[in-house]
Amino acid sequence: MRRVAALVLSATLMLLPGAAFGKPAPGRIATLARGISLTGWFRFPASADPAALRAWLSDSAMADLRRSGFSFVRLAVQPEALGDDPRRQAVLVEAIRRLQHQGLAVVIDAHPSGWNLEQREADRRAWLDFWRRLAPALRALPPGLTFPELLNEPVFTGQDAAWQALQHAALGIVRATLPDDTVVLTGDDWGSVAGLLRLRPEADPNVIYSFHFYDPAELTSLAAYRADVRHADLAKLPFPVDDPAACRRVADASPDPPTAGLMRFYCSLGWDGAKVAARIEAAAEWGRRNHAAVWLGEFGASARLNPPARLAWLRTVREACAARGIGWALWGYDDVMGFGVPRPPGPHPVLDRDVLRALGLGAPG
Repeated sequence: MRRVAALVLSATLMLLPGAAFGKPAPGRIATLARGISLTGWFRFPASADPAALRAWLSDSAMADLRRSGFSFVRLAVQPEALGDDPRRQAVLVEAIRRLQHQGLAVVIDAHPSGWNLEQREADRRAWLDFWRRLAPALRALPPGLTFPELLNEPVFTGQDAAWQALQHAALGIVRATLPDDTVVLTGDDWGSVAGLLRLRPEADPNVIYSFHFYDPAELTSLAAYRADVRHADLAKLPFPVDDPAACRRVADASPDPPTAGLMRFYCSLGWDGAKVAARIEAAAEWGRRNHAAVWLGEFGASARLNPPARLAWLRTVREACAARGIGWALWGYDDVMGFGVPRPPGPHPVLDRDVLRALGLGAPG
């Protein structure tokens, strides 16, 4: 507890009025304009063998991402998968170099799976030690193309100050080794817009603040948070809801009462482009108020959702971000919420052209 109190005090001192907030150079922000998450390379890898990790993604597949119009990749890295094996860390750095050689910047996203930083001091220490090991290995990479993201989706429900202090400590570790890299920070509450709005900005002008957006989850994830509903029925929901009566008729067609009730709830919310834009505007306004750069680090919608609704939602989010100068990263390249490329990808994975168009991008070549 004394350690947590000291971290809170340190963070408070750094956040006193008059602290030198600011944004990274415009070129750094522009680099994170259009991104794709690589979700299964260094996260839940099929094999931890360094040779298998090295061969996971081909140079031609990387080049296709750049030719499609992506400016960066967000590389999910599970600290437990790397462990303290220097060979795996070397393969990670080699993978980052290969991606950068193809003209892609790389966000290195610390993406633990089995840790509980909110309750276990040992996990907090393991996370900080992860960055103590990895940050020096990133030092030889070009700062303009290398973006450490300290942690994916911290929860810390009701513990805003504890998360602020812990993130501040991790930033200090990374900044001591990587003084010129732009570091990605986030709020609590699973990295949501609500978590961002509660976050106090750091006195470090070379950081960018991430938020994730999957609203409404009844649509984008087909209510994955519930096991008692018929997800195939939820996949028929429309977006935008410009005709609530028609939406309710879709809901009433479900023979399962809990599913029909959840679908009617979705219809009553009236999700449309304006509602999506309002949520993203809240994040943008936080950035303007705090003179900080904000970035949509994750968004996506299940491939099981009917294509018109899915593509319309992806396009709406992308356009709302573009209107506010906010970059984004789709989740993900090899995930059902994005392109759904098989793991591991073949030499020339095919990217869904309709999804590319919804993202304002084109097919490679």
